[in-house]
Amino acid sequence: MTDYSRTERLALCDLFDQAGPDRTTLCEGWLTHDLAAHLYVRESDPIAAPGIMLPALAGTTERRMAAVKTRWSFTELVGKVRGGPPSFSIYALPVIGRELNTPEYLVHHEDVRRAVPDFQVRALPGEQQEGLWKGLKLAARSMLRKAPSGVVLRLPDGRESVAKKPTAAGSVTVTGEPAELVLFCFGRQAVAQVDLDGDPEITAQLQGKSFGF
Repeated sequence: MTDYSRTERLALCDLFDQAGPDRTTLCEGWLTHDLAAHLYVRESDPIAAPGIMLPALAGTTERRMAAVKTRWSFTELVGKVRGGPPSFSIYALPVIGRELNTPEYLVHHEDVRRAVPDFQVRALPGEQQEGLWKGLKLAARSMLRKAPSGVVLRLPDGRESVAKKPTAAGSVTVTGEPAELVLFCFGRQAVAQVDLDGDPEITAQLQGKSFGF
């Protein structure tokens, strides 16, 4: 089986090399240099990493990201990301690393690719799409817990997964390829190529909601 977390990592690093440190990304306020620093500290800095998930510690993460950007050039930092996590990192564990990094690197790869108005949607291998769908079915309940309505994720072939049970506002069905559903659930609704079926007012709220873990 192909390790698509590594495939996306290498493709993103190649794109970093092409784009340079100052290209806009879909991560609000971040240029490519900031995104590379984020990926490095996430995997390699146990002091900075908790602040990615915990707002109370975000200041520490931001300071250590800034220090990383000062310590190494953009090219050096991209090289470190390309090389993968250090042996002490949880992301170095083969199974856990693949499960956590496959969607992470896909999303951030697209954060750079889709930050331009004329981006092209990639045709991903079926095996990769199936892996993304499998992981998303497990993660979506946590990611969409703050949705204003119920949410059903649906593939073009009709397969479905209930990410959140209907609320008083009803439910919305989001249809798209697995990679596009991943982008939607990670808060990239503006660029995710999906169709929403439900009450127009609720679907509008869903499009503007901040998602993610």
